[in-house]
Amino acid sequence: MTAITISDQEYRDFSRFLESQCGIVLGDSKQYLVRSRLSPLVAKFKLASLSDLLRDVVTGRNRELRVAAVDAMTTNETLWFRDNHPFRILQEKLLPEFAERNSLQPLRIWSSACSTGQEPYSVAMVIDEFRRTRPGKLRDVKITATDISKSVLEVARRGEYEMIAIGRGLSPERQKHFFTPSANGGWQIRPQIKSMVEFKELNLLDRYMLGKFDIIMCRNVLIYFSAELKKDILTRLHGALNPGGYLILGASESLNGLPNLYEMVQCHPGIIYRKK
Repeated sequence: MTAITISDQEYRDFSRFLESQCGIVLGDSKQYLVRSRLSPLVAKFKLASLSDLLRDVVTGRNRELRVAAVDAMTTNETLWFRDNHPFRILQEKLLPEFAERNSLQPLRIWSSACSTGQEPYSVAMVIDEFRRTRPGKLRDVKITATDISKSVLEVARRGEYEMIAIGRGLSPERQKHFFTPSANGGWQIRPQIKSMVEFKELNLLDRYMLGKFDIIMCRNVLIYFSAELKKDILTRLHGALNPGGYLILGASESLNGLPNLYEMVQCHPGIIYRKK
C-alpha cells in the first residue's frame, strides 16, 4: 500500500518550493491539504510513496511531476457570479461609467485568477445584459483571463460544464439564455459569450505583459500570499491599470499600506479601488 504520510521536514521543504514557484504560503499546519491534493499523483506517476513524490518535486527531478504538483495545489473550486456584489457593481456603476466615457479604445477587463472560467464568463454575461439595455454602448469589450494552471485553462477554453458546475451560482434564466445542451450531457457556453474572453497562462509572480486595463479583478487569490508579496502584486496591478481604472478584490481581501496608489470607493454594499 502506498504511504501517504509526510515528515515535518518534507512539509517544510515542499512549502518553501511552493512559495518560490507561485507565492502560496501554506503556513505550519496544512499537511492535510498537501496529502489530499498530491496523493492522487503518487499512483498517476507510479511512485512508491508521497515522500518520493515530494522529493522528486522539490529537487526538480521530474519536470512534468513538478508542474502537476503546482497545478494540484493551485486549483480551487469556483462559482458563477461569486459573492454577487462585484457583478452588481459592474452592472450598476462601472459599465455605465465607461459607456459614458465614449472612448475610442475597447474596454479592457482582466480576470487575474480565472480558474475554470466562471468569473470571466460571468463578466461577459453582465456585459451582454448591459448591451441589451443600452443599445450601441460598449460595443468593443475585451476580457483577458489568466491562471497559473494549464488544466483549469483547458476547461475554461472549452466552455463546457457539467450540470453540477452549472448549478453553482447560475440562475435558471441565465443558464437558458447563455448555454446550450452539449452532446455528452453537459452545457456549452454560447459563442457570443465565449468569443469575448481570451484565456492565457500567467503566474502572478511573473511580469505582466498583457497591456493596460480599465478593470482588474483579483479576487480570492491574495489571501494565499505573504504580506510582502501581496504588496508587490498590488503595486504591479496598479501599473497595469489605465488612469482612473478600477481594482476589484475578494470579499475578505483589502488594500493595506498603499494609500498613495489607490482610492477606496464605497459601493454600498461592496468596496472597489480606483487608481490614483
